[in-house]
Amino acid sequence: MVRRHELTDESWAVVEPLLAPPRMGRPVRDRRQVVNGVLWKLSTGAAWRDLPERYGPWKTVYERFRRRSADGTWDRLPAHVQQHSDAVGGVHWTVACVDSTTVRAHQHAAEARKKGGFWPGEAIGRSRGGLTTKIHPACDGQGRPRTFTITAGNVNDCTQFEQVMARISVSRCGPGRPRTRPEQVVADKGYSSTKIRSYLPRRGNKAAIPKRIDQINGRNRRGESRCRLDRAAYRRRNVVERCFNKLKHNKALATRYDKLAHHYQAALVTTACLQLWLP
Repeated sequence: MVRRHELTDESWAVVEPLLAPPRMGRPVRDRRQVVNGVLWKLSTGAAWRDLPERYGPWKTVYERFRRRSADGTWDRLPAHVQQHSDAVGGVHWTVACVDSTTVRAHQHAAEARKKGGFWPGEAIGRSRGGLTTKIHPACDGQGRPRTFTITAGNVNDCTQFEQVMARISVSRCGPGRPRTRPEQVVADKGYSSTKIRSYLPRRGNKAAIPKRIDQINGRNRRGESRCRLDRAAYRRRNVVERCFNKLKHNKALATRYDKLAHHYQAALVTTACLQLWLP
C-alpha cells in the first residue's frame, strides 16, 4: 500500500535508473524504502530520530541522504525528470515566472558555525523577519520549478535573476543542444532594472515586467514614452505563488531546520522537483 508522501510505482520507475545500487559490497537496503523515508521526513519536518520503523534505521536513511547530497544525486534527479517530461511534451516553454520567497530559519539551523564562511556561506541572513533563507525559483506555465537558487534572506531578488535564468537547461533525449530559452519571462516590479531588461533580449526572451513608480516618474520627467506591459502574460505570474504554496506544504521547507545549505538545497530539490514534476 502506498502511503501519503510516498512514491507511486509510476514515479519510482522514472527515478530508479539514477538510484542504481553499488556494484560491490554488502546488499543495500531497499532504495525505494530509503527515498520514501526521506520524503516523509521532509513532509513532516520531524527529526531524523523520529523516522518510523517501516523506513528502516534512521541512521541508514540519513547517511544515504547525506551521501547523495554530497555526490550530486539530488541535483541530477530533477534534470532527469524534466528531460523525461520534455520528451513527451510536458514542459511548457511559452513562459517562465520568476520570484522569491522567504523561509524562517529555526534555532537549530541558526546554530551553524559562523567562523570562516559566516552565515551567508550557509544561506542564512538577518532580515526583518529575523534569521531567514530566501528561495529564488523559475517556474513554467504550470507552476513547476525548473530551477532555483537559495541565498541569505537579506539578498535582493534581482541579484539572482541572471543566475536563475542561466540554470534553465533541459537536455534532449536524442541529439541536439539542451533547451534553455522560454519564450517570455514574467516577474514583478522587484526585477525591473535596466540590467535585466537589456539581458533578456540578448537571450531572445520577451519580458513582462512592470516598471516601478519611480521609473515611471523619471520617464515622464524626461518626456519618454512608457514601456508597454503585456498584461495578459503578466496575469500568469500567479503560478509562481501557487508553486510557493505547494512547496510550503512540506514543513521541513516552510521552516528551515537544516544547518548546512547543501542539505537544505537537496531537500528543496527532492520535494519541489520530484513531487511536482513526477507523474
